[in-house]
Amino acid sequence: MLDTISTALITGASGGIGEAFARQLAALGKDLVLVARREDKLNALARELESLHAVQVRVIPADLARPDSASDLYDETRRLGLFIDLLVNNAGFAKAGNFSELPFDVQADMVRLNVNTLTELTRLYLPSMRQRRRGGVINVASNAAFQPVPYIAVYGATKAYVLSLSEAVAEEVAADGVTVMALCPGATATGFHDTAGVWVQELSSMPTPDEVVAAGLRAFERRRRTYLHGATNQLTAIASRFLPRRLVVRLTARVMNASR
Repeated sequence: MLDTISTALITGASGGIGEAFARQLAALGKDLVLVARREDKLNALARELESLHAVQVRVIPADLARPDSASDLYDETRRLGLFIDLLVNNAGFAKAGNFSELPFDVQADMVRLNVNTLTELTRLYLPSMRQRRRGGVINVASNAAFQPVPYIAVYGATKAYVLSLSEAVAEEVAADGVTVMALCPGATATGFHDTAGVWVQELSSMPTPDEVVAAGLRAFERRRRTYLHGATNQLTAIASRFLPRRLVVRLTARVMNASR
């Protein structure tokens, strides 16, 4: 599967899971398009990967929470004559707090980035993959996708959307040789937690982005439609399907309260 991919586009590539995708795909000899707001970090990463792996790395700085950013990014890759074989929709963020107290503009940005931009990029790049009958999309969701999550309510809802969308579209394109997978990490040692304001003290005990991405790429190679990283997260997701939903939400609220 991965041997048919020449060029991958990675959003949120300046750190964390996105950077780990860039490093591991470059090590496999894939050309890259790196997208994030922090142009300086992208340029430094691009120079390093080109030097280490003799691949071509293009940098496109963009704030993907901005309306029209997805279509602008697509137009730029078209202008550059690029055919994207693998789209990694990794950009996203969370902000913890009581739903009725968090500023709405923060929540709206979360929905635009985690849902709108991901949806539009997937819609824009899938048709050419289907025509070439190769390639795929990895949508980075979360273990939060499997149950409502009080105190990061909007974030959890956006990731439930990503999981549902990915599984549905995966079925639609399965006969075309294209793979769509929802990668669902649990808590991972990235800067995500500083922004979200949860589990900051537990970073040292979390899986690394490299571990999550390596496992995710193996799952993608096997054409998995959903991959939930970590045995504990897998068991929790299974349990959430069978326990009473109100109980699941109450237990999740206790966990989230303890993490803040």
